[in-house]
Amino acid sequence: MILAITIISILVLTGIVWLLNKILPMRICPVCAGVSGTWIWILAGMFSGVLDAGRWQLFVAMLMGGTVVGIAYQIEKRLPPHRSPLLRKTLFIPAGFALVYGVLAQWWNAALVSFAFLLLLSFVFFASQRKIKDSDKTTKELEEKMKDCC
Repeated sequence: MILAITIISILVLTGIVWLLNKILPMRICPVCAGVSGTWIWILAGMFSGVLDAGRWQLFVAMLMGGTVVGIAYQIEKRLPPHRSPLLRKTLFIPAGFALVYGVLAQWWNAALVSFAFLLLLSFVFFASQRKIKDSDKTTKELEEKMKDCC
């Protein structure tokens, strides 16, 4: 029964977001929203005591793990070309799983440390992107000047 409820929730939330994407100016991945929305309400139910954590924990853990991998994939698509997607995923996914475990086990210190690491990792990988863009701009300007020169 839990499996059926989980799947129905993912499908319903995915459908709602798909419809909203037709009218909203920004686009959200419907499947990502369906999965994330489902684990959020399950987690809220578990923490509030409405849902039996022992019965729902496996499902919420699978969905949260899927979200970690999905986020890693989405971020990979936005990495600058010179950054290693393998390195980023190798660091990001285990840290994301540690965050998920910290939340599920209610080890808030571990969850906080994992979250801080993920923020730092994202900053390191994307902060250099601005520098590269500036350097690319300078390179292009120099190339244009050289074309005009000769």
